[in-house]
Amino acid sequence: MSVFGSIMSKILGKTPASPVTTAQAAPGTPAAQAGAAPSSGQAASPAAAPPGPVVDVAAVLEDLKSKNKALENLNWRQSIVDLMKLLSLDSSLSARKELAKELHYSGDTNDSYAMNIWLHKQIMTNLAANGGKLPDDLKHLT
Repeated sequence: MSVFGSIMSKILGKTPASPVTTAQAAPGTPAAQAGAAPSSGQAASPAAAPPGPVVDVAAVLEDLKSKNKALENLNWRQSIVDLMKLLSLDSSLSARKELAKELHYSGDTNDSYAMNIWLHKQIMTNLAANGGKLPDDLKHLT
């Protein structure tokens, strides 16, 4: 299974057919410069959530944290590395580069800071587009 598929499956219990990619960052922002897909002046919006049960993303992830004391300090809300660790996935740079490739990241994968921010945003966007309910503090990412 792909890195993207593993993330989506562990949180939503399903794997979407293909990732949703967006160009929501305003021109000139680090996220836009870090490889957001070009747009024609308007941000692409994720597809409507498919019918079916809505999954509370925060509840799933906080439950994982509560089951393992070693994971309680992970900041999945802001860090793709911590999110991947929480899901017991390889969070190495090579794994994140593979995820970036799957999600069609067009920025410099050697700039891990920019890539990580972009990856986290894309994962949150995809969770929301596939039936995930994001906490209020993450809704701005979608």
